[in-house]
Amino acid sequence: MTITQLQYVLAVAEHKNFTLAAQKSFVTQPTLSMQVQKLEDELDILIFDRSKKPITITEVGKKIVNQAKNIVNEANRIQDIVDQEKGFIGGDYTLGIIPTVMPTLLPMFLKTFIKRYPKVNLIIKEQSTENLIKNLQDGHLDAGIAATPLEIEYLKERPLYYEPFVGYVPPGHRLYQQPKLKPEDLDIQDVLLLQDGHCFRDGVINLCKAPRNFQEEHFRLQSGSFETLVNLADEDLGMTLLPYLNTLELDEQKKEKLKYFEAPSPAREVSLIYHKSELKIQITEALRDVILGIVRGAIAFQDVKIVSPLNK
Repeated sequence: MTITQLQYVLAVAEHKNFTLAAQKSFVTQPTLSMQVQKLEDELDILIFDRSKKPITITEVGKKIVNQAKNIVNEANRIQDIVDQEKGFIGGDYTLGIIPTVMPTLLPMFLKTFIKRYPKVNLIIKEQSTENLIKNLQDGHLDAGIAATPLEIEYLKERPLYYEPFVGYVPPGHRLYQQPKLKPEDLDIQDVLLLQDGHCFRDGVINLCKAPRNFQEEHFRLQSGSFETLVNLADEDLGMTLLPYLNTLELDEQKKEKLKYFEAPSPAREVSLIYHKSELKIQITEALRDVILGIVRGAIAFQDVKIVSPLNK
């Protein structure tokens, strides 16, 4: 049994196809198939049921796949130990960031990080929270930045900052004359929301204490853009809520329509999350230190109340 065989098993388990698994593993399909077959022969069991399309994992195969993940992770840790001993911070590092955080946070820290740690090859991917969680579990991401808490057993969450919700209220709206907003002022039916799949949308729904299956009146918006929400609000189609960092780039005319909440302001917790196996932890810590050093100057709010993205 070899580490390479286990890596091939994990590739087939992920892609449910030997040809695709071979492509992703940068080997020929016969080579990969032969190595998986050798492992099955050695163990005298079938890991995969090849009679089905796509192929499926047998019951005993599922247990082997889970154990293979642990073994491959622990094997990768050996290089981590060596790197930490040498004080080396470098190599490939894949970071996932949710769409409602990437446009505002990434420009704030990226230049500083790559200048301070030039030996790190930072690979950045915009992903939904759902995909980010799955890819962290499967080892395709080294870390992620997302709204928390997520309360997932195999993930660690390290808060980076607390970002207040800010109302964007056009003139003529019933709340425009109010100097400050309160959560109980909000009516989910006149709050413009991002499309399903965005955790910021889920946080707004929780803030409004609305059921997840509520029906939007008049029209349903399928957009992931805060700019679109602002433009629709300007057309008197409702108000919207924005993360604080998104308000900093608005022009002065639009900033006049911002309404802040009474303290404690509802806010989202944005965290650096990673697998509890803590692979490449030295790079993760370096990334966290850079982001913390920069974002503290941009967000000085202390009196906030965290709004969870979870459906509870």
